[in-house]
Amino acid sequence: MEHEYDLSCEEGVAAPIPDEEICADCDLVLEHEGVGRPCMVSISLVSEERIRALNDAWRDVDRATDVISLECERPDDPDLAPGEPCELGDIVLAPAYIARQAAEFGTTEADEFRLLLTHGLLHLLGHDHLDEQEAEAMEAREEELLALMPCDRPIDHVVLTRHREDGDA
Repeated sequence: MEHEYDLSCEEGVAAPIPDEEICADCDLVLEHEGVGRPCMVSISLVSEERIRALNDAWRDVDRATDVISLECERPDDPDLAPGEPCELGDIVLAPAYIARQAAEFGTTEADEFRLLLTHGLLHLLGHDHLDEQEAEAMEAREEELLALMPCDRPIDHVVLTRHREDGDA
């Protein structure tokens, strides 16, 4: 299935993995989540200042964060005609913030980025971590999906559970 990705990078900001891998990782998540229609996803890489402003505007949280997901449509929306592309939404990532987190948690920038890209995409598909049961289910799904991706090293469950307290969206 052909999904469409609009990748944008703020000047001076770069992803720790190539654009082709970003798209391939998203394709993998959508395929394994059983998405049966083409989707369009916007992926933006921004500075910490920009993600802080977005976090404040959209979530009323005046601090930088690693990832923000802004949902538009769901693939199973009955208002979408069969075969009509789904405008899934936007994933905004802050690579500098992610790099510091990677160092703090003993993982690589690339693996932390893959985790947060997957995390953001799962949010667009309706997954959440507002309570313990949801958090455990989302972490388990992240772990399963990341095991299918070319990662620098195996993702530790401890690395996943820390996102419960991060207040990301």
